[in-house]
Amino acid sequence: MKRLKNYGSFVKVEHTLFSLPLILSGSFIAYKSMPAAKTLALIILAGFGARTAALALNRVIDYKIDALNPRTKGRELPSGKITAMESAGVMTAGILIYLLAAYLICDLVFYLSPVPLAVFTLYPYLKRFTPFCHFGVGLGLALAPIGGFVAVTCSLEGLGAALFLGLFTLFWVSGFDIIYATVDEEFDKSAGIHSLVAAYGRERALRVSAVLHGVSFLFLLALYVTEFRNISSVFLLLITGFLLYFEHLKSSDVDLVFFKVNALLGFSVFFFILSGIYLP
Repeated sequence: MKRLKNYGSFVKVEHTLFSLPLILSGSFIAYKSMPAAKTLALIILAGFGARTAALALNRVIDYKIDALNPRTKGRELPSGKITAMESAGVMTAGILIYLLAAYLICDLVFYLSPVPLAVFTLYPYLKRFTPFCHFGVGLGLALAPIGGFVAVTCSLEGLGAALFLGLFTLFWVSGFDIIYATVDEEFDKSAGIHSLVAAYGRERALRVSAVLHGVSFLFLLALYVTEFRNISSVFLLLITGFLLYFEHLKSSDVDLVFFKVNALLGFSVFFFILSGIYLP
């Protein structure tokens, strides 16, 4: 049980709360109804596998950086709680689960399945070269609603609503990754790790994050105008906007913003989609 707990902590299973509502939002909006039970189960399985693979890849690639950072040196791999072989096993299991679920969904999903894996692999390297590395993690999660849509339709036609969700996610996640980077400002500067916070300072980086979150809300508003335009969805749209604002109001409390507010925000978007589909 202790080993299983270490494996779960290694890939941060609880972070699935960020990606799962986005995948489900894309899948529900595909036909503006609930997908078939089998398809829904496979979508959730694929999302779990992809999330596991993404976190494991990040941990393995950043192993040496994590070992130097006082904040992260206690993580499972650099602290020796799990071995390099075990971490590779968890990563491989996540990839295989993801690919198997993609194969069982439909041919198109399987053919496109390497795309997210390529993004997951590239993202950890970006911090070695560019302060715009935050857009790498944003792109990785932006694929979630688009993937959910394609998994239901097995087609790239009519992708507009899912693209709005994807663009919302790109700017939302990139923005909150900047907030998260503020905790490592001094280490990143001393170790030569690139981020907007290290390059331009905390205050300027947070202003960029605020702009990104403003843009993300505009894409959600565009989704409302083009797809729903019903009174019921306005309330959840406003809640989502408030949560984006609240992230900056409490940006100094990174644990609150990153782990709690973001989880609430993801589900707020999901219920916004549901209200647009089912309520007048």
